[in-house]
This record gives sequence, structure tokens and C-alpha cells, in this order.
Amino acid sequence: MKFACTLAFCAVLLVTVPAVAQSPKKTESLTVGGQTLTIVYSAPSVRGRKIFGDGGLISNDPTYPIWRAGANSATAFHTTSKLEINGLAVPAGDYTLFVNVKDPDNWELVINKQTGQWGLTYKQSEDLGRVRMTMSKPAVPVEVCTYKLTDLGGNRVKLELAWENHSASVVLAIK
Repeated sequence: MKFACTLAFCAVLLVTVPAVAQSPKKTESLTVGGQTLTIVYSAPSVRGRKIFGDGGLISNDPTYPIWRAGANSATAFHTTSKLEINGLAVPAGDYTLFVNVKDPDNWELVINKQTGQWGLTYKQSEDLGRVRMTMSKPAVPVEVCTYKLTDLGGNRVKLELAWENHSASVVLAIK
């Protein structure tokens, strides 16, 4: 009996550990003027797949064209300060980030008030708001989905999301 249980446990580990390891949890954090911004996400890899656009991996998600902006659990965002993002007032607190990728060349950052959900659970009624992102094409394809927060000075921070052949950014003004 012990052998059978051990064998079953090992089989479960062999199936689940690689799946978790494929999209590791990452944290991007930046403190500016005593205020901290933090993004917690799972970072999927391209692994030769088409990600965005018709027939891409993301188009198979049940929430498409809204993407969890990472993998596994929805992407978490915390700010200790009030922010303004392209005219959208964001109070200090916890949020979930999604991205509207319907047009692969014109993304919208979706700031959602619901937190702690699995990435394929999205309620539009919980949106705080949406802002257009500035799009660019990376010099080389981005294999692993990456968030980057950059201090631009003057209490402004650039939030950049890059994956596959897309890079999208917004400027956050710390209030």
C-alpha cells in the first residue's frame, strides 16, 4: 500500500511541477518618493507558439479579448499612493491588471477592483477603468512575459509589459 501511495504521489508531482515551473511567479516593485508600486504575476514563455492575434494562444481564453496579463492567477497590482494614468484616477490600494488585446497593435490596460481571482475569471462590472497603452515592437521577440517599472523622475513611473512581438506601456503619475 505504501508503494502504491508513493507512486501516486510521485505521478501527481511529475504532472503538476512542470506546469507550475513553466510560468514562474515574479514580482516587479519600485519605490518612488516613498511610495511603492508592486506587480505580482506569473510569467509564461512563448515556447514557439503564436500568442496574440487570430488563432493565437490568448484567443482561446474564455475571457478573450481580455487577457489576465500573465498566466495562472490574475496579475495583482498594489499601490501605496493615489495614481493618475492617462486621466484615470486610481486610489491607493490593491487591484488586478488585465489587458484588452482585441487589436494586437492597440492594447488597453484594464484596472479591475476585484482581487485574488484566477486569471480566467474576469468581471467587467468590477473595472475601475481602462487606459490606452503605447505600443512598440521589441528589437527581438520577448520569450518570457515581463513587467518593468521605471522611474521617469518627477513622480512619474513607466509601466511596461512585453511578450512575444509586443511591448505596451503607460505612464503612472504618483499623486
